[in-house]
Amino acid sequence: MSDTVAAKNGVTTQYLARVAEDLEQNLKEQERLGTEIAVLQSQLAELEADRTVLVSLQEALGATSAPATSAPAAPEPESAPAATVVDKKNTAAPAKKARAKKPAAVPVQRARKTKTAAAKPAEPRQPSLVTLARDFLTSQTEPRSAAEIAEALAQEHPDRGIKKTVVRTTLEGLVAKNHAQRSKQGSSVFYTAPDPAEASSNGSESSE
Repeated sequence: MSDTVAAKNGVTTQYLARVAEDLEQNLKEQERLGTEIAVLQSQLAELEADRTVLVSLQEALGATSAPATSAPAAPEPESAPAATVVDKKNTAAPAKKARAKKPAAVPVQRARKTKTAAAKPAEPRQPSLVTLARDFLTSQTEPRSAAEIAEALAQEHPDRGIKKTVVRTTLEGLVAKNHAQRSKQGSSVFYTAPDPAEASSNGSESSE
């Protein structure tokens, strides 16, 4: 009887170990995918910002101005009584004047819009958060936590609205691409720039 109980306990222990291992592997996979998604979202935000600048330049050059359209003239009847012809001339005169004035106002508005867009200078492209984080790690001689890096970048770029969670995700993306190193001290995680030899090897691989 005791042998049966021991066998059951051994099988249960094996299943528990396997489930724990699968759970840990599942969590790691979720973290990896979350990091990749965050990096892709950051790249998408950069592309959207680039598109906004390009559209502004396109409007400034007048490439997107739509041609003016005039209202179609009403067809005249083939035959009409004399009284009807006289009334039509009297009533159609204001409409013709209105049509003659309307197209004249459209080019003025278009020219004003084009002039305003051309006078507005294009905003300089700001470096991405990935570039800022990588440059910051390169300038440091000691490991830094995500909170320290986020605080430093927020002080240097107060208009960017940099958040700690986004910085941590960006740093994990750099680690995944071997553009940064990750170390753990107790429960704290620190980041440093990659070794020069490793960075040069990564650069040569990317050039190939």
